[in-house]
Order: sequence, then structure tokens, then C-alpha cells
Amino acid sequence: MSDEAHPALRTYGRIKSRPIKPRQAALLDSLLPRIRAPQEPFDPKALAPQARACWLEIGFGGGEHMATQAARRPDVLVIGAEPFQNGVASALRHIDEQGLTNVRVQDGDARELLARLPDASVERVFVLFPDPWPKARHHKRRLIQAETVAELARVLKPGGRLRFASDVAHYVDWALERILANPAFRWRADRADDWRKRPADHVTTRYEEKRLGDCAPVFLDFERA
Repeated sequence: MSDEAHPALRTYGRIKSRPIKPRQAALLDSLLPRIRAPQEPFDPKALAPQARACWLEIGFGGGEHMATQAARRPDVLVIGAEPFQNGVASALRHIDEQGLTNVRVQDGDARELLARLPDASVERVFVLFPDPWPKARHHKRRLIQAETVAELARVLKPGGRLRFASDVAHYVDWALERILANPAFRWRADRADDWRKRPADHVTTRYEEKRLGDCAPVFLDFERA
């Protein structure tokens, strides 16, 4: 059977909730087409020749973390993927207000973006507080699966970094097991504070502050072998 007959399971829920504010809706029409990630295979080096590195954020939510990281590092091309339209609209507002020129946006499934990236083309990947799909029958919809981990290993350069964060204890255990099952990744933690404390370069988001999970935020940092 073809892939079209059996499309990949969605790793996200709804793609729109409340009405989008007029200003943000205007940015969806004006700014997004200019900074949308290419919809065909592309090399980040060709997309931004002046950038010293390429970072990827999968599921950027409202865009606060992505925009702040891009503002801190204007020498880095930051590519973010998010299927939730309200989140994309919010991120565009942050990008517009800060005048950021080093951000590209995939307004859709991050796995499609990963498939368009060449091997060893990304230095950092952030997967922060993804949808936990808490019901057991929905665990197959979680973003972190063996196949996705393999794709992350493929696009990350040797020595590249992957950060996974969640406030759902079962998803933390799930992610740790599946990422470490891939020999390309090494967990960088030496002591408990390495996953209990927010990393120095972390940007706390509104979602994180809501504390919707069942545990304090856990941060897992991995290195690509």
C-alpha cells in the first residue's frame, strides 16, 4: 500500500481555536509568505549563507522561545515548525515586532520539514512541551517515536544538540527511552540538577507557566555522536 493510502498519524490536535486577531491575520497574509520555509528539499546554507548555524524548533507554540532565541543569536538561522494557526499568528507578531530576519516558519507538520532537510544540516533542535497525548491509546500519536528520533539524528550534525522538555512524567520517561535507544544520541546529564533545573539559555513560555502537566518541567539535553 502507498503512503497516501496510510498517511502518517497526526502528532498534534486542533489547528485553530479562537478567532485570530486582525493584526495577526494580516501578518499571515503579508509576512508568512515571505518567511515560510521552502516547501521543497532545501539546504539551510543556501537559504541563509551568512548564518553560522541552523537551529530547529519543533512545535513552537506561541513563538516566544523561538523569537527570543533568534533575537539573541542573529548569526543563527532559526527554523520553527507549528501546525496550530493561532500559534503561527502569535509567532509572526513576535517576529514582526522584533524585526527578526533570521527566522523561517513551517506552518504545518514538522516531520514534513525534517524530510526536506539534508543530512547533518542542523546544529540544535528544540522539542519543548509537545502534546503529551496522555491516553494510552493515543501514545502512538506522540511526536517522539523511533522514526522521528532517527530523522532528528539524520539532520543533526555530529556534536549537535537536542533538547526535549516536558511537564508530563510519563512522556519524559517515554522520550528518554526512545531517544537513548538510538545509538546516535548521548544524554548529557551527570546529576539530577541537569534535568531538574532550567538550562541557562532556556526561555520560559506562557504555556510552561500554566503548569498543566503532572510534574515540574524536566529538561533532557542530548548530544549527537
